Amino acid sequence: MMEIDDIQFFNKIPKAFPLYLAFKEKINLNYPDVTIIINKSMISFSNKHSFAYVWLPIRKMKERPEVYIIISFGLPYRIKSPRIVEAVEPYPNRWTHHVIAQNIKDLDDELMNCIAASYEYSMQK
Repeated sequence: MMEIDDIQFFNKIPKAFPLYLAFKEKINLNYPDVTIIINKSMISFSNKHSFAYVWLPIRKMKERPEVYIIISFGLPYRIKSPRIVEAVEPYPNRWTHHVIAQNIKDLDDELMNCIAASYEYSMQK
């Protein structure tokens, strides 16, 4: 079911909306207890705590696709993968990873396994 906030979030980049819907569907299928919070800069997926985020690029960047979403998730360790465009450790042993999704095939098992690990990690906090 679509929320008006979902649509409004993608006003600036409406072509990215189908990517979000596909990601949201995967989340809802795997985690029926999820709460989705939409604010001005990101969409958060939470159980006890947030475990995944979707946000849009702030500005165009060289060597990035024309249309994409950024999916972020947190883990107590760093994942090294060419798909991770950035990983930061804002707190000791708490890594935030950022992945670019430019098409549906990017929402694959590798990404969703990371999301599953983040979901489990957030339940342990």
